[in-house]
Amino acid sequence: MTTPTPTIPEVGQLVDIRQRRFVVTDVAQSTLPVDPLALQQATPHHLVTLTSVEDDALGEEVQVIWEVEIGAQTHESLALPTPDGFDSPQRLAAFLSAVRWGAVSSADVRALQSPFRSGIEIEEYQLDPVVRALQMPRVNLLIADDVGLGKTIEAGLVAQELLIRHRARRMLIVCPSALQRQWHDQMREKFGLDFRIVDSDLMRYLRRSRGLHVNPWTHFPRLITSMDYLKRDQPIRLFREALPAEGKTTYPRRFDLLIVDEAHNVAPSGVGRYAVDSQRTAAIRLIAPHFEHRLFLTATPHNGYAESFTALLELLDPQRFARGIPPDRQALMQVMVRRLKSDIPNWDGSPRFPRRELHAAGFGARPPGCHRQQPVSAARGVDYCRGRDQPGAFSPHSAGGAHQ
Repeated sequence: MTTPTPTIPEVGQLVDIRQRRFVVTDVAQSTLPVDPLALQQATPHHLVTLTSVEDDALGEEVQVIWEVEIGAQTHESLALPTPDGFDSPQRLAAFLSAVRWGAVSSADVRALQSPFRSGIEIEEYQLDPVVRALQMPRVNLLIADDVGLGKTIEAGLVAQELLIRHRARRMLIVCPSALQRQWHDQMREKFGLDFRIVDSDLMRYLRRSRGLHVNPWTHFPRLITSMDYLKRDQPIRLFREALPAEGKTTYPRRFDLLIVDEAHNVAPSGVGRYAVDSQRTAAIRLIAPHFEHRLFLTATPHNGYAESFTALLELLDPQRFARGIPPDRQALMQVMVRRLKSDIPNWDGSPRFPRRELHAAGFGARPPGCHRQQPVSAARGVDYCRGRDQPGAFSPHSAGGAHQ
């Protein structure tokens, strides 16, 4: 049952505004005097504070002027029904199961909700990062699984679990520009999380619709941006405006969760014993301290230079690691999730993924009479490919200096 707008909601009541459902957390009446010259009988306005109960925006707060909000509706609280019989055991079991799921404690690290609220088929090894995350007071994880093991899925599970448990609300995903749309679609289709892509198009839209001084970093709770866009002068300047001023305390953090995809691209480029910060590194180094939780995703965490690797670990967790100092193995195992495809067999021990086999590929010389500038026809090329595998064919192991 719904009632029209003039009914002032009460604290704890469910309301529908802007096609979404909220619960009322506070109602404040305006202290301004009523205009005596108003033609209609004027009533004081009410500032209503609402908290979303939708899965994709759980915990998001919004404040509205109730009397001027268009299409707002309240749900009247109904009395408990009068019992007139007993339900079937199956119906009672379903009710108790729903109560248990709805009353899960944020302190219970044994009950995961994100796998059951996502639209994906989850492999058991993909639950390891979210289990580790729940055991950490501050989530700092380097997910360095092999290519194709689903690092995006693992990061989405961690983000959704933190959101359900009210440990994270404002999120930022930093990735290469070619992966922005993929991240946006994956988060919406598989986890029901709506992210906005921050780029030049969004900036133009916000300035036209909401003014020149709008700041996209504070306008939406969940954002996606590219590494190369973030390092530009204007975006990084706007991000500085959203951060506390110099000398002010950084607690509580302004943002909750930072996800950096292809994190090896933000590591300093190291040669020898020194690593030089790039503009990408400087941008992440500026914003990372203002996030409560951090997830770095990469299939190649180590580029061969210890200085670069330790600098990446310092960006992830400056309390455990320092640049230029070899990381403690035990501390590294606490924050790093590293699995190769060969490390994940089936339940019966058989390989789950096709094995990667490397073979040396020989190459042959050009057919007789074929000059560098002369194109080779398709038929002649096929004959050549067949002939080079015959015994006595040219190979780099038997050539010597023939192709100089």
